[in-house]
Amino acid sequence: GVGTVCLGSALTEKTEDLSTFPPFRTSFTGSSCYDLSTFNGRFKSQLLNTSPFLLFNTEEELRSKKKVIDDLKTRFEKGELLEFDQQQNATLWRDQRIVNAAVHPDTSEIIPMPFRMSGYVPFNGPLAIGMMASSTTPGLLFFNWANQSQNAMINYYNRNASSEMSNGTLAFSYAGAVGSAMLVAYSLSTIVKRNVPNPSTATKLLRFVAFPSSVMASCLNCYIVRSPEIPPGVPLLSSTLTPLPLPPSSLAAKQGVYETVQSRAILQCPVFLIPPILISTIFKNTLIRNPAMAVPVTTYLLCVCFGYGLPAANAIYPQISSMKREDVEEEFRDSIKEDRVYFNRGL
Repeated sequence: GVGTVCLGSALTEKTEDLSTFPPFRTSFTGSSCYDLSTFNGRFKSQLLNTSPFLLFNTEEELRSKKKVIDDLKTRFEKGELLEFDQQQNATLWRDQRIVNAAVHPDTSEIIPMPFRMSGYVPFNGPLAIGMMASSTTPGLLFFNWANQSQNAMINYYNRNASSEMSNGTLAFSYAGAVGSAMLVAYSLSTIVKRNVPNPSTATKLLRFVAFPSSVMASCLNCYIVRSPEIPPGVPLLSSTLTPLPLPPSSLAAKQGVYETVQSRAILQCPVFLIPPILISTIFKNTLIRNPAMAVPVTTYLLCVCFGYGLPAANAIYPQISSMKREDVEEEFRDSIKEDRVYFNRGL
């Protein structure tokens, strides 16, 4: 399944017409060789950004590529007019994508592999499979705990880190996120067992408990971990993505958190809803005749749906989000000359 996802991203990259790429420009989150104003452009960009292939770059390679990108950024900021041939242009876009996928834009720290978006499918996939395969309450609780623990770390490492988060706040957020996930999973599994007297039917229904429990738990997880960004706010940017001389905006931070929560909820559909439906319909007779194929087929379907569902969910909203001038804090409006302001909502 992971191989199929990697193949899809590789084909997307190989079949692109390099002549259509815009001139390279440096920005951690605001630029791409694709049109980020459209869903299709954001999906292609996210498909490549979340490719497990990106995990094979060493820390030394990441640091080297980051230095090249940073040096070019400095030269651009000094007003130098830099021109690159078609192949150099494509290589720079690719190197920037590799850096952006592994290095946090606010802290410049390398994100640990399991908590990168490119590591989401290979590291979280086995936990999601465990949730779907669990037919007992203890098993469901264990995999929910493991799944939401990793989700909490992914939300933390991919947050907007322009505002500091204390260790106490982080610990409270983790406990609240994982605790709520466990409560949701336990409540739903208990309801199924109490109201479905047939053990066989109850076991089948428990496989579908993963979907509603993961939707509620992931939303709570994301909101609890990311909500500490709201009170201090996030920096506002101009249309050229340069910082505006204004205090951070709490309203922009709130919009960014809400958009991310919605994308996390939508992500659960391809991961926990589509595979069980396919297994119960299209693949039902095949698996009845060949029970040994149940685990391989489930694993493959979940990884493929996860691998393509993740970039689709991330592409629903741009990472550099925007809001109308009249929607920001009233005291900021007179200082804003453009109709919209921009901000990094995180992923």
